[in-house]
This record gives sequence, structure tokens and C-alpha cells, in this order.
Amino acid sequence: MSTPTNKMDQARAVRQGESLDVDAVATYLKATLKELDGPVSIRQFHSGYSNLTYLISVGARELVLRRPPFGKKARSAHDMNREYCILSALAPVFPYVPSPLAYCDEPAVMDVPFYVMERLSGVILRKTLPEGPQFDAVWADRLCRRWVDVLAELHRLDYQKCGLAELGNPEGYVNRQVQGWSARYRDARTDDVPDFEAVMAWLAANMPSDHPKPALIHNDYKFDNVILDPIEPDRIIGVLDWEMATVGDPLMDLGASLAYWIESGDSEEFKLVATMPTDAPGMMTRRQIVAYYEEKTGTTVKNFSWYYCFGLFRLAVIAQQIYYRFYHGQTTDPRFEMLGLGVGVLEKAASRVMGSSEY
Repeated sequence: MSTPTNKMDQARAVRQGESLDVDAVATYLKATLKELDGPVSIRQFHSGYSNLTYLISVGARELVLRRPPFGKKARSAHDMNREYCILSALAPVFPYVPSPLAYCDEPAVMDVPFYVMERLSGVILRKTLPEGPQFDAVWADRLCRRWVDVLAELHRLDYQKCGLAELGNPEGYVNRQVQGWSARYRDARTDDVPDFEAVMAWLAANMPSDHPKPALIHNDYKFDNVILDPIEPDRIIGVLDWEMATVGDPLMDLGASLAYWIESGDSEEFKLVATMPTDAPGMMTRRQIVAYYEEKTGTTVKNFSWYYCFGLFRLAVIAQQIYYRFYHGQTTDPRFEMLGLGVGVLEKAASRVMGSSEY
């Protein structure tokens, strides 16, 4: 197979207002990672919506730096030390995480904590498929299955043996998520988006019990957070963005993932919020994904419409928190301007799922 270079994740010039102090970063990295040598340059990956991600080139070596966004931040989000510790614990047992290299919270280097990890180079799927005959329906089906395989592998990990038992409290997890995300939405709401009150009330009134087998969950597992092998692009070689990982209900993890999953039979309005090519020929439907997850984990999934509805609501909260920063002039990233409309689309989708078996 030829390498789809048009879909290799490329760094570009740093956005206005999001620059780093190159000299301070270079001095810190060369003092901390003794093997580094050569001139330092910084470019930025523009695709993320939350934490900011930069490509640090030191001579021929490439590293990735992660830091919180500028502007208003959710109280519990963007904890760089937490994310760094998760990567450090998972690196020996889960072969899909990039190796963490350094964590820094020194104000002299940067105004916020940040961490540095190895760069994994590969293909990341965005809104459209890469060009090439290999990206056909057979490839799409195989990729979907491997995508579920990796999620199931994560959920089977013994998080206690990994040293991550203190990462979250599975008891009362579902209730905390419903209450917590509802509070976040109300805190971040702007005047031009729906109030979501009916959805929040339905989620609270119909909460399932805590899962009998809590697991380590990623909480943002989707195609554009996985890296595909550039030579065998149906093989996953990396999983990124662990900032929301915790110990909790694996079905809520699956629901959060499928909130992003647009399929060919969805409404045209819902397809407008698509960010990944999950409706391409050969891609599995949401129901097929759930059925294959059941097969891989031996879990019987009941009332998945609740988990899917919660996933849609949670995605709307994430979008609204980002849109809040744009609405109040705390970021100039033009991608954020349309997120308010996306929140409205997600409210309609969540409302359709309430009280039905739809997902």
C-alpha cells in the first residue's frame, strides 16, 4: 500500500495568540532531555479543539508538547500532570500510547503546566477519507472492527495493576457524570444556544445503575484521536488525547464515542456536524458497533439509547465550553464560530433519542 501523505498529520505555523517562548522551551528541554541537540523550532497542530498541541523539532528529533488552551477553562479539565501520569502508567501495558518524556510546571518556562511526549507519525482520519483505492469498503469494515478491538482491550486492562486505581471512583460514577456535565453546560451556556433542560431532566430520571465491571475508560475515543499505520492504514498504532480518561462505566465510554459516529442513514442536518468519515461505504453502523463490542467483551448491552443520548449531550457540553471561549473573545480560532450551531443540532438529536430505542 502506498502511504497516504495527504492525510499524514502536519504541523503548521503557530496560530496568533497561541505562541510559546521558543528560547524558554528550548532551554528547558535540553536541560531535561540530555540527548537533545540542535536548533529548536515550534509549529502547531491545528486540528484539536481542546488542549493545544505543538510539534517541537530539535535538530532531527521531533517531540510533541501539550498545554492547556488560553481563556476560560473547565474547572476539572486540562490537568497536564494527570494526563502525563496516565501516559506513564499505560506505556508499559498498552502499546498504543506515545511515550511521555517530561512534565513541567515551572512558571519561568511557561505560564501553565505542560508535558512533552514522543511523536507518533501516521495517518489520522479527518472529515474525508484519504485518496487511494485501498480505502474501500473492505478496509472500512476492517478498520471499524480494529477500532472496537482497541477499545475493548483498554476496557479489559486491570487498572489497579496499572497503578491507576486512584484515577476515578466507579461508585456513583453515572450519577456524578449526569450532574457534573449538566452543571458544566449551565455554566458555559450562552444566549444563542438551547437550554438542554428537558434532556438533562430525562437523563437524570432514567439513569442506569453503575456498571458491575468498571474499567479504565478513555472518554474521547474517536477516529481523529487514533493514529493509523501509514503503510497498513487499517492498523491502529496510537491513541491520543487522554485528558478525560478515568475509571468508570465502559458503556458510557462507548456512548461517548458513538456520539461522534455519523452514519449514512442519518438526517442531512445531523451529517452537518460530522468531523470524521464514519458514513463512508463499508463503515459499520452504530448498532453494528455495539453488537461487535458485545461480542468482543462478552457484555450484554441493555438500554444503549440512554448511553447514546448522554454521549450526545456530553459532546454538546464540550462544544459549548469551546464555543464559550470564542463567544467571549478569549480565542480567535475561526473553527469555533460554528460550534454554537452544532450544539443546537446535538440538542435535536438527543431529544429524538429520549424515550426511544434509537441509536
